[in-house]
Amino acid sequence: MMTPTDAQRLAQRVQPDSPVVMKQEWSHLLFLHWEMDPAIIQEQLPPGLTVDTYDGKAYLGIVPFHMNNVRPSFCPTVPGLSWFLELNLRTYVHDENGVPGVWFFSLDCNQWLAVKLARGLFHLPYQHASMESYQHDHILNFISRRKGCEQSQIFKYPAELSHSEAAEVGSLEFFLLERYRLFSVGRSGSIYSGLVHHSPYQFQEIDITEYSTRMFSLCGFEEPNTPPVSSLIAETAHVKIHPLNKN
Repeated sequence: MMTPTDAQRLAQRVQPDSPVVMKQEWSHLLFLHWEMDPAIIQEQLPPGLTVDTYDGKAYLGIVPFHMNNVRPSFCPTVPGLSWFLELNLRTYVHDENGVPGVWFFSLDCNQWLAVKLARGLFHLPYQHASMESYQHDHILNFISRRKGCEQSQIFKYPAELSHSEAAEVGSLEFFLLERYRLFSVGRSGSIYSGLVHHSPYQFQEIDITEYSTRMFSLCGFEEPNTPPVSSLIAETAHVKIHPLNKN
């Protein structure tokens, strides 16, 4: 298996020639990451994908955010359907050619139609959850409770960035944030991948004291008992979704 080079990682930034199938905006993005033993993550990946590492370490990330103006590229937004919340648990992988991307262990969402479409069209493991998000004293309160679970997941973090920067090539932030391809597995077991295009994240490092690690145990991992090694918020991203194809 080829480990991705910086050139391969940067190549994913380039907008492809394929048609845009969806447009959306991601706002109030929080990225919390913990170091993990690569072997533990590799056990839960499908054949054909290898866990991506930074200085020999793998990472699991919890990402809550708002989905805004979600619509097919040829349609206007729809009130009640085009705005919702999402919370996912993700790691980073590459294929046998060294092409890097994101692998989602779970994605919780409070819009039933989005759950249904994402499962069917993108082969992604979406789960329905009740969610709410509100601001108080410049702090965003993000609360999620997966359907069938009694325990809520609560995240409190700054609603706006006070300053921002772009990730330097080769940095940990570059490894964690510069991800423009998702991988998934179809019903036949085939690997699919698709590109999402947006400008590189402008981010800010934060100190966070209130967060949940419940997504780890919901996905079969031991919940960490240490703070995240990386806590970042990012500015709104304007996103173009390209078709999913067999890898």
